[in-house]
Amino acid sequence: MTTLCYAKKTCSVGIHVLMEEVGEPFEVRVVDFSKKEQKTPEYLALNPKGKVAALVRDDGSVLTEYAAIAIWLAMTHPEKNLMPTDPEGFARTLEAMDFVVGTVHMLSWRMFRRPDAYTDDPAEQEKLKVRGKAAMLDAFAVVDEQIAGKDYMMGDFTVADTALYYCEYWARDVAGWDLPPNVEAHYQRMLTRPSVQANRKLEGVA
Repeated sequence: MTTLCYAKKTCSVGIHVLMEEVGEPFEVRVVDFSKKEQKTPEYLALNPKGKVAALVRDDGSVLTEYAAIAIWLAMTHPEKNLMPTDPEGFARTLEAMDFVVGTVHMLSWRMFRRPDAYTDDPAEQEKLKVRGKAAMLDAFAVVDEQIAGKDYMMGDFTVADTALYYCEYWARDVAGWDLPPNVEAHYQRMLTRPSVQANRKLEGVA
């Protein structure tokens, strides 16, 4: 059975939502970052990057990185229509997902959540947190314009929406920020999906 290596309040939230959308049986292995379990020899033997999500497939092979896992799940379950198959639709969906994963998410993680990774000076850390929040909200503003008048990022639900959801969840529920109106509407729409409700149960949030 496929196993998802998962840490709470991380990008693996989106992969869990996606796997719930796929509907195939899988197991969740929780990796506790507060205990640095991602740095244990056991986990590093599985994923030397020391990151989540990591997907251990039925044949024992391990797949990492958000986009790679998302695209593999979409392509191996084409009946779920999680990724357009035409070149333009595929490229645009990947473009949208890459912006969320590489810009919206990374601005929060590297500047707001982990300023200690860049400086040991507490005053400089606080400056990084302020800049990180501003940069992430600016990135959300770009997404807000892109999804105006749409139910989902590409119109129909795709893998890109699972990436946007985990950023929305972190910003709104964990950090307590207000989201731009179209992003907020997307977030509320995502909350109605059974896959998201299953993830929120795993996360322990209402």
